[in-house]
Amino acid sequence: MSTVALIDDHESVRLGLEAACARDSQTVVFSGSTVVSYLEWRRATAAAPAEVVVLDLTLGDGTTVTENVTSLVNDGASVVIHSVADRPAAVREALAAGAAGVVSKSSALDDVLDAIRTVAQGEALNNVEWASAVDGDRAFADAQLATREREVLRLYATGLPLKAVAEKLGVAYSTAKENITRIRVKYVEVGRPAPTKVDLLRRAMEDGIVTADEAPGGR
Repeated sequence: MSTVALIDDHESVRLGLEAACARDSQTVVFSGSTVVSYLEWRRATAAAPAEVVVLDLTLGDGTTVTENVTSLVNDGASVVIHSVADRPAAVREALAAGAAGVVSKSSALDDVLDAIRTVAQGEALNNVEWASAVDGDRAFADAQLATREREVLRLYATGLPLKAVAEKLGVAYSTAKENITRIRVKYVEVGRPAPTKVDLLRRAMEDGIVTADEAPGGR
């Protein structure tokens, strides 16, 4: 199973998650109240990054959402935001900074464990909380994709291999590959990089190109 770090400034929340992870055979390698303390633990122990960090949106140390998510992603972890449901702006900020998804603190513990497993497998976390945070939000800068680029992205992001995308659209494989390269460049230019296929799916959902029902594993 996956290795997990829990970062929340409420000890009761951490204890509940630790117990749930233990029942699910997830290995909690760190539990603490700040991202700084997690990174210090990493340096002191030379331990590998946790595969998944479950992160509270607002910590009591004065750090920002963007600072925390960026630090963890750059350190090699996938981040699941564990948030109350009334903070959509902060959730959007976390997603824009690279968080893999969000699960509400009002969700059942089984939903949190499911989110950890999904993200640990490198899959997009497409749930109601995620969709609510990005639905109709124009804070995400428009990458201004051309019609053909949107078609290629929709098919590729929903699971088709690039060769199959090319065949379906009646274009050469090299053309489809060039489209994906241009799409990635455009997202980088607006500050929304998408280096992996999961990232491309996330961007496509943010921009309404792919719906939650179309997404692989969507529900």
